[in-house]
Amino acid sequence: MKAVRFHEYGDPSVLRYEDVEQPVPGAGQVRIRVAATSFNPVDGNIRGGFMQGPIPVQLPHTPGIDVAGTVDAVGEGVDGLAVGDVVIGFLPMDGTGAAAQYVLAPADVLTPAPKSVPLADAAALPLVGLTAYQALFDHAKITAGQRVLINGAGGAVGGYAVQLAKNAGAHVIATAGPRSSEAVTSAGADEVIDHTTTSVTAAVTEPVDLALNLAPVAPDELASLVALVRSGGVVVNTTVWMPAPSDEERNVRGIDLFVRSDADQLAQLVALTDRGELRVDVAERVPLAELPALHARATEGAVHGKVIVVPPAA
Repeated sequence: MKAVRFHEYGDPSVLRYEDVEQPVPGAGQVRIRVAATSFNPVDGNIRGGFMQGPIPVQLPHTPGIDVAGTVDAVGEGVDGLAVGDVVIGFLPMDGTGAAAQYVLAPADVLTPAPKSVPLADAAALPLVGLTAYQALFDHAKITAGQRVLINGAGGAVGGYAVQLAKNAGAHVIATAGPRSSEAVTSAGADEVIDHTTTSVTAAVTEPVDLALNLAPVAPDELASLVALVRSGGVVVNTTVWMPAPSDEERNVRGIDLFVRSDADQLAQLVALTDRGELRVDVAERVPLAELPALHARATEGAVHGKVIVVPPAA
Protein backbone atom coordinates (compact mmCIF):
# COMPACT_ATOMS: atom_id res chain seq x y z
CA MET A 1 0.00 0.00 0.00
CA LYS A 2 1.00 3.65 -0.32
CA ALA A 3 1.80 5.68 2.78
CA VAL A 4 3.65 8.85 3.74
CA ARG A 5 6.31 8.31 6.40
CA PHE A 6 9.34 10.00 7.90
CA HIS A 7 12.40 7.95 8.86
CA GLU A 8 14.06 10.78 10.80
CA TYR A 9 12.87 13.97 12.45
CA GLY A 10 13.27 17.18 10.50
CA ASP A 11 11.67 19.68 8.14
CA PRO A 12 8.96 18.63 5.65
CA SER A 13 11.58 17.23 3.26
CA VAL A 14 11.91 14.15 5.50
CA LEU A 15 8.41 13.00 4.48
CA ARG A 16 8.42 10.25 1.85
CA TYR A 17 5.54 8.88 -0.22
CA GLU A 18 6.43 5.20 -0.39
CA ASP A 19 5.29 1.58 -0.55
CA VAL A 20 4.64 -0.04 2.83
CA GLU A 21 3.41 -3.50 3.75
CA GLN A 22 -0.32 -3.62 4.46
CA PRO A 23 -0.89 -4.09 8.22
CA VAL A 24 -2.76 -7.01 9.79
CA PRO A 25 -5.12 -6.30 12.71
CA GLY A 26 -4.28 -7.79 16.10
CA ALA A 27 -6.59 -8.43 19.03
CA GLY A 28 -8.93 -5.49 19.65
CA GLN A 29 -7.98 -3.82 16.36
CA VAL A 30 -9.62 -3.29 13.00
CA ARG A 31 -8.04 -2.40 9.68
CA ILE A 32 -9.56 0.60 7.97
CA ARG A 33 -9.44 1.38 4.27
CA VAL A 34 -8.75 5.08 4.60
CA ALA A 35 -11.09 7.52 2.87
CA ALA A 36 -9.14 10.46 4.32
CA THR A 37 -7.06 11.70 7.19
CA SER A 38 -6.52 15.37 8.00
CA PHE A 39 -3.66 17.75 8.69
CA ASN A 40 -3.27 19.02 12.26
CA PRO A 41 -0.52 21.40 13.39
CA VAL A 42 0.64 18.79 15.91
CA ASP A 43 1.62 16.58 12.93
CA GLY A 44 4.29 19.13 12.03
CA ASN A 45 5.50 19.34 15.62
CA ILE A 46 5.80 15.55 15.85
CA ARG A 47 7.64 15.39 12.49
CA GLY A 48 10.01 18.15 13.61
CA GLY A 49 10.96 16.18 16.72
CA PHE A 50 9.52 18.73 19.14
CA MET A 51 7.07 16.31 20.81
CA GLN A 52 9.36 13.36 21.58
CA GLY A 53 8.66 13.67 25.33
CA PRO A 54 4.83 13.74 25.40
CA ILE A 55 4.29 11.86 22.12
CA PRO A 56 7.08 9.31 21.57
CA VAL A 57 6.65 7.77 18.11
CA GLN A 58 8.56 4.89 16.57
CA LEU A 59 10.49 5.66 13.37
CA PRO A 60 9.69 5.33 10.55
CA HIS A 61 6.41 7.04 11.46
CA THR A 62 3.23 7.58 9.47
CA PRO A 63 1.42 10.81 10.52
CA GLY A 64 -2.33 11.38 10.49
CA ILE A 65 -4.24 11.32 13.80
CA ASP A 66 -7.74 11.64 12.31
CA VAL A 67 -9.24 8.87 10.22
CA ALA A 68 -12.41 8.34 8.21
CA GLY A 69 -12.87 5.13 6.29
CA THR A 70 -14.35 1.67 5.93
CA VAL A 71 -13.62 -1.32 8.15
CA ASP A 72 -11.74 -3.78 5.96
CA ALA A 73 -10.64 -6.49 8.42
CA VAL A 74 -11.42 -7.25 12.06
CA GLY A 75 -9.06 -8.63 14.70
CA GLU A 76 -9.88 -11.03 17.52
CA GLY A 77 -12.14 -9.92 20.33
CA VAL A 78 -13.74 -7.02 18.46
CA ASP A 79 -17.48 -6.65 19.07
CA GLY A 80 -19.81 -4.17 17.43
CA LEU A 81 -17.77 -3.55 14.29
CA ALA A 82 -17.91 -5.51 11.03
CA VAL A 83 -16.29 -5.40 7.61
CA GLY A 84 -18.00 -2.69 5.58
CA ASP A 85 -18.83 -0.37 8.48
CA VAL A 86 -17.98 3.28 7.84
CA VAL A 87 -16.25 4.85 10.82
CA ILE A 88 -14.30 7.84 12.06
CA GLY A 89 -11.85 8.11 14.92
CA PHE A 90 -9.05 9.93 16.69
CA LEU A 91 -6.09 7.51 16.57
CA PRO A 92 -3.48 7.13 19.35
CA MET A 93 -1.11 10.07 18.90
CA ASP A 94 1.98 7.92 19.47
CA GLY A 95 0.86 5.18 17.07
CA THR A 96 0.92 4.69 13.30
CA GLY A 97 -1.27 7.30 11.63
CA ALA A 98 -3.71 7.31 8.73
CA ALA A 99 -1.65 9.04 6.00
CA ALA A 100 -1.89 5.77 4.09
CA GLN A 101 -4.31 3.61 2.13
CA TYR A 102 -4.92 1.40 5.19
CA VAL A 103 -4.43 1.88 8.93
CA LEU A 104 -4.95 -0.19 12.04
CA ALA A 105 -7.10 1.33 14.77
CA PRO A 106 -8.09 0.21 18.26
CA ALA A 107 -11.78 -0.65 17.88
CA ASP A 108 -12.68 1.36 20.98
CA VAL A 109 -11.64 4.74 19.49
CA LEU A 110 -14.02 4.41 16.53
CA THR A 111 -17.59 5.57 16.09
CA PRO A 112 -19.96 5.34 13.09
CA ALA A 113 -19.30 8.10 10.57
CA PRO A 114 -21.87 10.86 10.04
CA LYS A 115 -24.33 10.14 7.25
CA SER A 116 -24.86 13.78 6.28
CA VAL A 117 -21.34 14.58 5.00
CA PRO A 118 -19.10 12.75 2.51
CA LEU A 119 -17.05 10.09 4.30
CA ALA A 120 -13.70 11.68 3.42
CA ASP A 121 -14.85 15.07 4.74
CA ALA A 122 -15.71 13.48 8.09
CA ALA A 123 -11.95 13.18 8.73
CA ALA A 124 -12.12 16.91 9.50
CA LEU A 125 -14.10 16.26 12.69
CA PRO A 126 -12.37 14.07 15.32
CA LEU A 127 -9.36 15.89 16.80
CA VAL A 128 -10.54 19.47 16.41
CA GLY A 129 -14.16 18.67 17.29
CA LEU A 130 -13.09 16.82 20.44
CA THR A 131 -10.74 19.66 21.40
CA ALA A 132 -13.61 22.15 21.26
CA TYR A 133 -16.01 19.78 23.03
CA GLN A 134 -13.65 18.93 25.87
CA ALA A 135 -12.63 22.57 26.38
CA LEU A 136 -16.23 23.74 26.72
CA PHE A 137 -17.94 20.83 28.47
CA ASP A 138 -15.31 18.79 30.33
CA HIS A 139 -13.17 21.67 31.56
CA ALA A 140 -15.23 24.89 31.47
CA LYS A 141 -18.59 23.24 32.31
CA ILE A 142 -20.34 25.72 30.02
CA THR A 143 -23.99 26.49 30.75
CA ALA A 144 -26.72 28.48 28.99
CA GLY A 145 -26.57 32.23 29.46
CA GLN A 146 -22.83 32.43 30.04
CA ARG A 147 -20.59 34.88 28.22
CA VAL A 148 -17.81 33.06 26.39
CA LEU A 149 -14.74 34.57 24.74
CA ILE A 150 -13.11 32.39 22.07
CA ASN A 151 -9.69 33.81 21.22
CA GLY A 152 -8.52 32.52 17.84
CA ALA A 153 -11.96 31.46 16.62
CA GLY A 154 -10.96 31.61 12.96
CA GLY A 155 -9.10 28.28 13.05
CA ALA A 156 -10.45 24.76 12.70
CA VAL A 157 -11.04 24.24 16.44
CA GLY A 158 -12.62 27.69 16.71
CA GLY A 159 -15.29 26.93 14.15
CA TYR A 160 -16.52 23.99 16.23
CA ALA A 161 -16.09 25.86 19.53
CA VAL A 162 -18.29 28.74 18.35
CA GLN A 163 -21.01 26.36 17.14
CA LEU A 164 -20.96 24.22 20.29
CA ALA A 165 -20.96 27.21 22.65
CA LYS A 166 -23.84 28.78 20.73
CA ASN A 167 -25.77 25.47 20.78
CA ALA A 168 -25.25 25.41 24.56
CA GLY A 169 -26.99 28.77 24.87
CA ALA A 170 -23.94 30.94 25.49
CA HIS A 171 -23.32 34.50 24.32
CA VAL A 172 -20.24 34.04 22.11
CA ILE A 173 -17.58 36.70 21.61
CA ALA A 174 -15.01 35.57 19.05
CA THR A 175 -11.73 36.99 17.80
CA ALA A 176 -10.87 36.44 14.15
CA GLY A 177 -8.96 38.10 11.34
CA PRO A 178 -10.65 39.59 8.27
CA ARG A 179 -10.20 36.36 6.28
CA SER A 180 -12.22 34.24 8.73
CA SER A 181 -14.65 36.74 10.28
CA GLU A 182 -17.49 35.79 7.92
CA ALA A 183 -17.11 32.08 8.73
CA VAL A 184 -17.04 32.83 12.47
CA THR A 185 -20.20 34.92 12.15
CA SER A 186 -21.98 32.20 10.18
CA ALA A 187 -20.92 29.69 12.86
CA GLY A 188 -23.03 31.71 15.28
CA ALA A 189 -20.76 34.22 17.04
CA ASP A 190 -22.72 37.09 18.61
CA GLU A 191 -19.75 39.48 18.48
CA VAL A 192 -16.62 39.26 16.32
CA ILE A 193 -13.49 41.22 17.25
CA ASP A 194 -10.94 41.82 14.49
CA HIS A 195 -7.74 41.04 16.38
CA THR A 196 -5.66 42.62 13.62
CA THR A 197 -7.04 46.08 14.37
CA THR A 198 -8.37 45.91 17.95
CA SER A 199 -6.92 44.62 21.20
CA VAL A 200 -9.11 41.97 22.81
CA THR A 201 -8.77 43.55 26.25
CA ALA A 202 -10.04 46.88 24.92
CA ALA A 203 -12.93 45.34 22.99
CA VAL A 204 -14.34 43.14 25.77
CA THR A 205 -15.94 45.65 28.14
CA GLU A 206 -18.05 43.29 30.28
CA PRO A 207 -16.57 40.27 32.12
CA VAL A 208 -16.87 36.82 30.57
CA ASP A 209 -17.45 33.52 32.37
CA LEU A 210 -14.98 31.65 30.19
CA ALA A 211 -12.02 32.63 28.03
CA LEU A 212 -10.97 29.87 25.62
CA ASN A 213 -7.59 30.54 24.01
CA LEU A 214 -6.94 28.70 20.74
CA ALA A 215 -4.38 31.12 19.32
CA PRO A 216 -0.56 30.94 19.46
CA VAL A 217 -0.38 34.40 21.07
CA ALA A 218 2.49 35.99 22.96
CA PRO A 219 2.68 35.07 26.68
CA ASP A 220 1.69 38.58 27.79
CA GLU A 221 -1.36 38.50 25.53
CA LEU A 222 -2.40 35.14 26.96
CA ALA A 223 -1.91 36.43 30.51
CA SER A 224 -4.07 39.49 29.78
CA LEU A 225 -7.13 37.28 29.19
CA VAL A 226 -7.43 36.60 32.93
CA ALA A 227 -8.48 40.19 33.60
CA LEU A 228 -11.47 39.72 31.28
CA VAL A 229 -12.83 36.77 33.26
CA ARG A 230 -15.19 37.31 36.19
CA SER A 231 -14.32 36.03 39.68
CA GLY A 232 -14.85 32.28 39.78
CA GLY A 233 -14.50 31.95 36.01
CA VAL A 234 -12.15 29.86 33.87
CA VAL A 235 -9.37 30.32 31.30
CA VAL A 236 -8.90 27.22 29.12
CA ASN A 237 -5.79 27.17 26.96
CA THR A 238 -4.93 24.80 24.11
CA THR A 239 -1.46 26.17 23.30
CA VAL A 240 0.26 23.74 25.63
CA TRP A 241 3.76 25.22 25.40
CA MET A 242 2.45 28.13 27.52
CA PRO A 243 0.66 27.36 30.81
CA ALA A 244 -2.84 28.75 31.22
CA PRO A 245 -2.86 31.89 33.38
CA SER A 246 -4.93 32.07 36.56
CA ASP A 247 -5.81 34.52 39.35
CA GLU A 248 -6.01 32.88 42.76
CA GLU A 249 -7.24 36.03 44.51
CA ARG A 250 -10.33 36.11 42.30
CA ASN A 251 -10.60 32.32 42.01
CA VAL A 252 -10.10 32.37 38.21
CA ARG A 253 -8.82 28.93 37.27
CA GLY A 254 -6.36 28.31 34.45
CA ILE A 255 -6.73 24.95 32.70
CA ASP A 256 -4.37 23.49 30.09
CA LEU A 257 -6.19 21.25 27.64
CA PHE A 258 -4.57 18.08 26.29
CA VAL A 259 -7.17 16.59 23.97
CA ARG A 260 -7.92 12.87 24.34
CA SER A 261 -9.66 10.35 22.13
CA ASP A 262 -13.22 9.63 23.27
CA ALA A 263 -15.52 7.59 21.04
CA ASP A 264 -18.65 8.46 23.05
CA GLN A 265 -18.04 12.20 22.77
CA LEU A 266 -17.23 11.77 19.07
CA ALA A 267 -20.56 9.97 18.65
CA GLN A 268 -22.28 13.00 20.19
CA LEU A 269 -20.53 15.27 17.67
CA VAL A 270 -21.64 12.94 14.84
CA ALA A 271 -25.24 13.10 16.11
CA LEU A 272 -25.13 16.91 16.18
CA THR A 273 -23.74 16.88 12.63
CA ASP A 274 -26.46 14.58 11.34
CA ARG A 275 -29.14 16.73 13.03
CA GLY A 276 -27.80 19.77 11.20
CA GLU A 277 -26.66 21.43 14.44
CA LEU A 278 -22.92 21.17 13.73
CA ARG A 279 -21.32 22.09 10.42
CA VAL A 280 -18.21 20.23 9.24
CA ASP A 281 -16.08 22.65 7.24
CA VAL A 282 -13.35 21.50 4.86
CA ALA A 283 -11.12 24.17 3.36
CA GLU A 284 -9.06 21.94 1.05
CA ARG A 285 -8.78 18.35 -0.14
CA VAL A 286 -5.20 17.28 -0.90
CA PRO A 287 -3.99 13.97 -2.44
CA LEU A 288 -1.84 11.86 -0.12
CA ALA A 289 1.17 12.19 -2.41
CA GLU A 290 1.08 15.96 -1.81
CA LEU A 291 1.23 15.70 2.00
CA PRO A 292 4.93 16.73 2.11
CA ALA A 293 4.07 19.91 0.19
CA LEU A 294 1.16 20.55 2.58
CA HIS A 295 3.52 20.30 5.57
CA ALA A 296 5.86 22.75 3.81
CA ARG A 297 3.01 25.22 3.28
CA ALA A 298 2.01 24.86 6.93
CA THR A 299 5.51 25.78 8.12
CA GLU A 300 5.15 29.02 6.11
CA GLY A 301 1.78 29.79 7.69
CA ALA A 302 0.04 29.29 4.36
CA VAL A 303 -2.55 26.70 5.45
CA HIS A 304 -5.90 28.11 6.55
CA GLY A 305 -8.88 26.09 7.71
CA LYS A 306 -9.17 22.33 7.89
CA VAL A 307 -7.39 20.31 5.19
CA ILE A 308 -8.20 16.67 4.55
CA VAL A 309 -5.70 14.32 2.91
CA VAL A 310 -7.08 11.71 0.52
CA PRO A 311 -5.16 8.53 -0.40
CA PRO A 312 -5.52 6.92 -3.83
CA ALA A 313 -8.29 4.33 -4.05
CA ALA A 314 -7.07 1.04 -2.66
